[in-house]
Amino acid sequence: MDLLLAGVLALLAIAAATAVSPKLGVAAPLLLVLVGLGVGLLPAVPEFEIDPAWILAGVLPPLLYSAAVSMPAMEFRRDFGAISGLSVVLVVITAVLLGLLFAWLIPGLGIAWGIALGAIVSPTDAVATSIVKRLGVSPRVVAMLEGESLLNDASALVLLRAAIAGAAASVSIWGVAGSFVYSIVIAAVIGVAVGWVNLRVRARIANPTVNTVISFTMPFLAAIPAEHLGASGLVAAVVAGLVTGRGAARYLSPQHRLSDAQNWRTVELVLEGAVFLVMGLELTAIVADVEEAHEGAWFAVGLAAIALTATVLIRAAFVAPLLAALSRQARRAATIKDVIADRAAGGTASLERGPGRGRERGRAAIETKHLEHRASLGDGRRGSKPPSPATAERFRTVWRRRVADIDYLLAQPLGWREGTIVVWAGMRGVVTLAAAQTLPSETPSRSLLVLIAFVVAVGSLLVQGGTLPWLVHRLLPARDPGESLAERRELEGVLRSAAMAEMARDDDPAVREVAERMRAAWQLSNAEGEADAADDTDASDDTDASDAADDTDNSAGSRAAASARRIDPEQVRLLRLRMIEAERTALLDARDDGTFSAAALSAALEDLDAEQISIELKGTESA
Repeated sequence: MDLLLAGVLALLAIAAATAVSPKLGVAAPLLLVLVGLGVGLLPAVPEFEIDPAWILAGVLPPLLYSAAVSMPAMEFRRDFGAISGLSVVLVVITAVLLGLLFAWLIPGLGIAWGIALGAIVSPTDAVATSIVKRLGVSPRVVAMLEGESLLNDASALVLLRAAIAGAAASVSIWGVAGSFVYSIVIAAVIGVAVGWVNLRVRARIANPTVNTVISFTMPFLAAIPAEHLGASGLVAAVVAGLVTGRGAARYLSPQHRLSDAQNWRTVELVLEGAVFLVMGLELTAIVADVEEAHEGAWFAVGLAAIALTATVLIRAAFVAPLLAALSRQARRAATIKDVIADRAAGGTASLERGPGRGRERGRAAIETKHLEHRASLGDGRRGSKPPSPATAERFRTVWRRRVADIDYLLAQPLGWREGTIVVWAGMRGVVTLAAAQTLPSETPSRSLLVLIAFVVAVGSLLVQGGTLPWLVHRLLPARDPGESLAERRELEGVLRSAAMAEMARDDDPAVREVAERMRAAWQLSNAEGEADAADDTDASDDTDASDAADDTDNSAGSRAAASARRIDPEQVRLLRLRMIEAERTALLDARDDGTFSAAALSAALEDLDAEQISIELKGTESA
């Protein structure tokens, strides 16, 4: 009964912190940590400790899977080089340097156990980076931070295992590298297979509730086999989530995706809140253990402060050259953009007459010739004949995607301001807490090491997380809402063209008459909507651009359908459903080409889903 009451109170605390945090201007995770600390200090509250296996095996897989499902795959692909550098190379560098520091500062610890503690505090946290999303930071920065936090857990845990093994016996660098590669590759294969099966099976299930229940099992179906094979269950869950998120719009109905989103948001809220609440509750028990061992809690706090400072400095030293390399990459890409754009349109422009000089021009020439060489291979027979139309179109798609990638790099540059945010937003969290408690009992000064890890995690959340909103507002200017509004209108034009093309396909005279009337009503209402939006934009600079977007109406087809309902409601309903399907296909094709931002595509997809659900519900009611 006491446990049940504690669970109920914990849920109420999570709900209250989430509701109150926007009014206080403090992130809900920070409030929950403070609440946990306060409750843990009460004399009537017993010492609290949770088995770390529950966090590593029961909490992290669904949290990482859910974050991966909502992760824009396009942004993840575009910055995969930077994400892999942050999630692998930076973790290894941080763990080794901190290991040397800990071995020097803690008597009798040794380098192997020092690296183990360094691996524990090196990964950033996927839950902690949720703070960044609400601050209006560049989507590219958010994608880098989220991608890093999704993958660096595996790097840190594999390194932790190697360090613990190295403390008992000799372990070669090649052995550690081989173990890491095996862990990632096997996990990725399992994740892809689970994600693929997930989409195919759930596409055949009509009940959205059953569908969502099955989705709750997916992170565990990916993680458990991977762990049994000695691979990373967390990476398997992340890959399964990426595959599911990428294909959900093509395989799952709007009702299924809406049910998934709502229920997974609830799961995320409860699990994230519980983790941070537990973080605060456990801290008092760990401090008591350190005092009993006569190692000194304040000594641990001092070491944690040094370690936290070192992690920030190491991260800054790594991020600075990384952003410089990304800037050089963007400049090189800009030199070949016009040529690739011409190729994507079927032209024959030569780079020799294009922009770029010296070394940049040479690199651009090599890259463009490589693309042209790939296209000239045709169907695999070099120099035999010109490529088939299908092959030529495939390579034009590749070129269009490359142009979109270049536009993305140029539109969202990463300067020193964004770099500062990337450095300061690297907070530690639940992985650090869980990994610290997996240290074996024979670890020298185990309670001290666990307390250091806890203070680093809590300190990074309170110090970095508490000051991050102020830092973002000081460094980054407010984003122009007009840019997103213009992109939304451009995307609406693409979807409108697809819908009008679908209306012209039917040979039935009655349907064709409906289509013609809908097209006329659509064009009229769309022109009126654009005029209203322009008036709203000019009327007041204080009007938010999202309001103007709402005035424009996210689906001109719904207005057209409303104007044509006096003809035949059932024909209008069926035709509009076909139009929505054509619009969704065009939207997914645009996503594959990368010509629009993930935010614009996601908003448009939500609008189409909402309209389809509404039409289908009305059809069910009328039947």
